[in-house]
Amino acid sequence: MNTIDLKAEQQASLNRPRCTYTRAAKFFFASMDLVTGKGINLPKTLLIELLASIPYRAWELRMYSKLTFGYRNRQAIQKLIGIMEWSRAAQDNEYWHAQAIQEKMIEDGTKRPWYLLPPVTFFVVITYILFTRSMALFNLRRAFIFNAEFEDHAEHIYAQFVEENPQWKEQPVHQQVVLDRMEFANWSEVFCRIGLDEREHRDASFIEAGLPEQTVEQMTKDQ
Repeated sequence: MNTIDLKAEQQASLNRPRCTYTRAAKFFFASMDLVTGKGINLPKTLLIELLASIPYRAWELRMYSKLTFGYRNRQAIQKLIGIMEWSRAAQDNEYWHAQAIQEKMIEDGTKRPWYLLPPVTFFVVITYILFTRSMALFNLRRAFIFNAEFEDHAEHIYAQFVEENPQWKEQPVHQQVVLDRMEFANWSEVFCRIGLDEREHRDASFIEAGLPEQTVEQMTKDQ
């Protein structure tokens, strides 16, 4: 049974200012807007989700590499395994987001724009794979921070997206692939849940980066 007030969490996301993004993050978000347009729509969020799972796979591979050479250090192994387990869960969660959005696009009869054509998507995904794997290899802490910024950006996008689509409250969810996650009364709840997931990914990334004071929970306590 869902005990989280998803609407309240969505409103909290709207009310909370965005992170102070680095220049790299600002450039990345501006590039996304250049490709997809500044407005929020289902195809844009699908592209976000196609990219969102990639850093977690990069970290998982990096942790396996570290385990290969650091297997003698028991304390380090536990830390590495913890990151791997979190990465697996997060990438599965991001893939569920993509599935849910895909189902909504089918239900609404949404046409795929040019940037979701297979050759374009392939190029974008491969580029982001190379970027995230390079960051994971050379500066894992910075990779965590960048991902926290990405997830913060996504959280606010979903909060605004729900606000712009009040009709979703009247649209029930019938697709089993969506309901496999939990019971949703309507599509508004689905997208509120996705936004809350992104917040949780954001906070976990900040914690792994050694910045627990940047988590929403800690910032709320400090107010």
